[in-house]
Amino acid sequence: MDEVEGTAEKLLDFIQDNPGCHLRHVKRKMSISMGTVQYHLDKLEKMGRITSSRRGLYKYYFPAGLFKENEKDILEVLTHETARKILMFIVEQKNPTQTDIVNSVKISARSISWHVGRMVALNIITEIKDGKYKRYQLDENDARIILTLLRSYYPSIWDKWSMRIVEMFLSLSMNREKE
Repeated sequence: MDEVEGTAEKLLDFIQDNPGCHLRHVKRKMSISMGTVQYHLDKLEKMGRITSSRRGLYKYYFPAGLFKENEKDILEVLTHETARKILMFIVEQKNPTQTDIVNSVKISARSISWHVGRMVALNIITEIKDGKYKRYQLDENDARIILTLLRSYYPSIWDKWSMRIVEMFLSLSMNREKE
């Protein structure tokens, strides 16, 4: 295998291990020049080995044929630390308000609003009006998808959150039994 094929295979392996990563993340982690990364990712995409989606300034890459569209949307969100923290807080808490999220994540309300708006637009979370407050919730099926993707592709984050998540699902199960 020549050096060019080796670079393409290394990039493919990286995309398979880090689905939903964006171009600059690939460049930074692989320590390869931007032009080389772009060339090989484009080549892999034309060969049908990977797919990509563009949102705003970011282009995200995925192994071909592995994920449904909603899973790709979730992976795109999980690649961004702040959005991931917000999403995990929503998973952990039941129907938090924007103020709850601001107090937990400790960034500005404007930033929270932007990230939450993006997740609402991607249909990852739902915004519910509750008087003068907006509350955010996750469909139970989406919560399971998020947890599965975290466990598979973000093991260090999964380890950190797993005990909290187990407790949350146990409480949901107990609530159902009471009903």
